[in-house]
Amino acid sequence: MINIIVLITYILLMVAIAAWLGKRSKMKTGTDFVLAGQSLPAWVLAGTMLTTFVGSGSIIGGASFVFQNGPLAGIFFFLGTLLGALTLGFLAQKIRRKSFHTVPQLLRTRFGNSTGVIGTVIVLIAFTGIAATQFTGAGYIFSLITPLSQTQGAVIAVLLITFLALAGGLKSVAWTDFLSAVVIIIGLVVAVGFVLVQDIGGFGSYVDRLDPALSSVTGPLTPLQILGYFLPLFLLCLGDQNMHQRLSAAKSPRTAQRAAFLFFAGGLMMVIPIILLASSATIVNPGSDPDMAVLGLAVGGFTPEVVGAVILVTALALIVTTGSSYLLTCSGNIVYDLIFRGRESTEQAQPGKQVLTARVSVVVVAVCAYILVQFFPTLLDLQMYAYTMYGAAVTPAVLAALFWRRVSAAGAVASMLTGGVATVLWEVFGDGVNSVVVAFPIAAAVLVITSLATKPAPALEESPAQRRAAAEA
Repeated sequence: MINIIVLITYILLMVAIAAWLGKRSKMKTGTDFVLAGQSLPAWVLAGTMLTTFVGSGSIIGGASFVFQNGPLAGIFFFLGTLLGALTLGFLAQKIRRKSFHTVPQLLRTRFGNSTGVIGTVIVLIAFTGIAATQFTGAGYIFSLITPLSQTQGAVIAVLLITFLALAGGLKSVAWTDFLSAVVIIIGLVVAVGFVLVQDIGGFGSYVDRLDPALSSVTGPLTPLQILGYFLPLFLLCLGDQNMHQRLSAAKSPRTAQRAAFLFFAGGLMMVIPIILLASSATIVNPGSDPDMAVLGLAVGGFTPEVVGAVILVTALALIVTTGSSYLLTCSGNIVYDLIFRGRESTEQAQPGKQVLTARVSVVVVAVCAYILVQFFPTLLDLQMYAYTMYGAAVTPAVLAALFWRRVSAAGAVASMLTGGVATVLWEVFGDGVNSVVVAFPIAAAVLVITSLATKPAPALEESPAQRRAAAEA
């Protein structure tokens, strides 16, 4: 009963905030919907960046990885997120000054329309997959808290996550993300403290009782296999459209930089408890399904009911916030890269059309994501596919567009196509390591070689608004 009360309280709070921020008077244009009117302070941005990136891929997929391979290997898995956040801190001011609504818009501006179209297709494929993982994860949690099956729980998750995304755009998503981040960090710290002290007997006992097979630096995996898990998160974080949109939504370039460094600090406060909880499960609940490593502690009698409720709602908060963010960013692609591409005057002339289109797009992407998730056997499989599709096919071109003056349009197109095709082919025919280990080096090499052999693309020209932002730095 306590689980259900806590769950309902959290859901009602999130829905109320989203509904309030979604009032028409607070959201008039497409920029208001996608970039929150570029009004977000650093601490809210940090919270939404954190909860966007640390979702079911961490509390379920990442925990599954730690459970099977050990805490030290888990550090390498999550290091991709932490190093990605830290690197964004040094790139944030330039990203904010450019202030693009979407990554394909950046690619189109630098390399031309064909590159933008290719980028849009890849982004939508990858991000729809990431949104799908959140539906699966939430379905797990609803089935643990309520009498609903996992499938029924996933349907409820689709409805909840979709509402949060379409109600108030990035403003509602950012604020609900921030509040969820506070709940998540407190919940994880409370859970770790109880499990380590009450169930295991302290950190020393934890070290002594850990399976020796899971105590080595890489666990049962080879260094190359570990790299296959590190790279997808690192590359996704650097090029993630969600991260770029949130940095673009900052009040100023300096605000964006502060937010990125706070994102790194918050990541530490989330990742460390997840690693400790998942590895503790190998001691107190060794028969657990890997996907349920952390969640199983809440329902297996290893914690009091209140602590168990905190763990479950914390996990749900991680998943809901990530899912709503990826639905929202996909709607931005449809609005700015497909339907209203090249029609910049529409926002001033008929601003309501972009908001309506964005909301309809959220619903369409949610349905597609729910269908996609039916074709992957485990959440971790879908997670690695989606991360690699973006990290290998899009991130090299994005970073080159921002930071390499010699890059060419031909190089960007060749890199994206090569990265996408290599990812799919390795997923179908490859074995031994994750596809990113193969796809990313090939895509990066093709980008450099083709660019050096062809004419460079024109440098990005800053708009008056971007020049004003640069003056603020």
